[in-house]
Parts: sequence; C-alpha cells; structure tokens
Amino acid sequence: MSNDKADNFNVSDLTAALKDEDRAGLVNALKNKLQNLAGQHSDVLENLTPKIRRRVEVLREIQGKHDEIESKFREERAALEAKYQKLYQPLYTKRYEIVNGATDVEGAPEDAKMDQGDEKTAEEKGVPSFWLTALKNNDVISEEITERDEGALIYLKDIKWCKIEEPKGFKLEFFFDQNPYFKNTLLTKAYHMIDEDEPLLEKAIGTEIDWYPGKCLTQKILKKKPKKGAKNAKPITKTEDCESFFNFFNPPQVPDDDEDIDEDRAEELQNLMEQDYDIGSTIREKIIPHAVSWFTGEAIEGEEFEIDNDDEDDIDEDEDEDEEDDEDDEEEDDDEDEEEEVSKTKKKPSVLHKKGGRPQLNDGQQGERPPECKQQ
Repeated sequence: MSNDKADNFNVSDLTAALKDEDRAGLVNALKNKLQNLAGQHSDVLENLTPKIRRRVEVLREIQGKHDEIESKFREERAALEAKYQKLYQPLYTKRYEIVNGATDVEGAPEDAKMDQGDEKTAEEKGVPSFWLTALKNNDVISEEITERDEGALIYLKDIKWCKIEEPKGFKLEFFFDQNPYFKNTLLTKAYHMIDEDEPLLEKAIGTEIDWYPGKCLTQKILKKKPKKGAKNAKPITKTEDCESFFNFFNPPQVPDDDEDIDEDRAEELQNLMEQDYDIGSTIREKIIPHAVSWFTGEAIEGEEFEIDNDDEDDIDEDEDEDEEDDEDDEEEDDDEDEEEEVSKTKKKPSVLHKKGGRPQLNDGQQGERPPECKQQ
C-alpha cells in the first residue's frame, strides 16, 4: 500500500470513531474504512480473465461457508466454556477460604504435636502473602511491583475475572482486606474489546483509588531545603508520579479530541496499551487459574524448562559450529599436504549439516478465550 493510501487511514479517523460510545457507529466506521481499502484493490479482479475470475468467485463462496462453520464453532465453544466454568467455581471458593483462613485443613499428627510443643509460635490463619508471592513469581507482573507496593499487596485476598458482554471484553477484580493505604476493598480493571478474536483493544478502564493521606503509592513527595538567606525557611515540597503496580488501575487512554496525534505519540500510546493488556491477560490466563503453582514457584520452573531447552539448542549449534571449524582446519591441512604430495589421492571434504533456525518459543499471551463468567 502506498504512503498516500496509508495516510487516508490515519489515527485521527480512528480516534473519532473510538470516542463514540455507540458500538454500532464504531463498527460502521471500521466497515467503511475496510470497504474503501477493498475498493482500492478491486482492479485485481478486473484484470483477471473471465474464467479465472469465476474460479475466484467460487473460492469466495467456499470461504463464506468456512466462515459460517467458524461462527458456529465460536458459539459452541462459548457454551462449552460456560459449562465448565460452573465446575471451576467450587474450587475457587475453596481456595479463597483456605488462603484467607475462613476454613482450615487437617494436618498430619506430627504437625499437630509440633504446634502443641511450641507455645511461642503465634497462630497464623490461612496462607500469608499468597497473592503477593504468586504475582512476584511471574516475570511480567514482578516488573510492575515495587518494594513500596508489597506493603499494600499483602492485604490482597483474592483475584477474580469475568467476561463482560456489552461492550465485549473482560474485567479483573482485586479484593482487598482493610488496610492502611486506601479505603477501597475492591479494585477493578475492565478491558473493552472491538474484536476479541484478534484481539483488538478499544480501551481499558480502572478503579480510582481512594488513598489515605500520605499513603499514595503512585506518587512520591520530594522535599527540598530552601536556599540560605531565603525569606521562606520552610522546606519546599513537590509531588511526582512514580512507578507502582497500582498504576495498573490508571491505564493509558485514547484522547477524546479530534486533533491528530503525532506519529511518535501514537506509537508510544500503542506500546503502553499493549503492555497494559499483556499484564491484564497474564493475570487472567496464568495467575488466576494456577495461583498455587506461582506461589510455590512450580510455574517458574516450568517456564525455565522451556528456556533451558532452547539453550540446549544453542549449545548444540555451538558444538556443530566448533566441529565444522575443526573440519575446516583439517581440510586446510589436507590442502597443504596435497600441494606437497601431488601424487597422493585428493580427499573429499566431509560436509557437516548445520541445524536449522532456532525454534520460536510460545510466549503464552494468547491463551484460551475467556469463558462466559469466571469467578475465582
């Protein structure tokens, strides 16, 4: 596509569509753009011979039947996910009760004797710092958690997610016990999707956190001493935004005005939205369904095993390269011998077949599609 055609589908047009809350209007705007783009390539069919054009039309009909079957597949898959989601619910409820000490499990007799013999040991209910530990053990999430955040995240009681229908998407729910940082007991993060199958993200909406005075973790207060001789002897205070996991609840937003966004800003916004969605989908697809595996570190070992396999490929490739270098050295020595002794029969160089390109690892971000409602 030429640059002129690409300019016709600019960010300002998409922004104008995104700010319209009417989903039908948004879909129509996208359809119009696609139709315009399709019209630009209509000359491809016009340049075909009648026979070939007819064949292409038959291929289109086949594609249409395929799309109908695919649509039925998606419907049945959604129903199947909803069915099994009901089976998950008792398990997530039991997990919540054990983690938060609402119920206990029977221990081994030896454990009971040890508890009775150690009177100084304070009784701890549930599994302390369960969700904090699980989140920190995931590479994607741990990068967002600062040391300051840990004091608040130890009060995290549960994480759930559910599918939302209008608009399409999903919502994460973070349940907190009463804590000295903020008044909220529930923080949510909703992802509104234009197309879930792509997925194509429209926007993300988070909860506004009601921080207690002086406890905001997304900002830091800087104090600067006044210069000597200044009339105002009081320290100068300045508030600045800082890194924090809780910035997750204040996601990047697409501007609502009609002004064009420059290319650099558009690229930056795109990267921020992709990173934000990556965090949300990781919590939904990895942390919530396999929380105990992340808590114990077993999930980390599983991911490291995949990486180690790839490293072994690197080692094998290096060994092959070393063998090939040795073989080349031998060939050079053979060539020198051939020059000195022409009468001897020439040796044929052996050919070492290098391994092909390194296999790509699956990053795991495209997981199973969300079921109808998931309450963990």
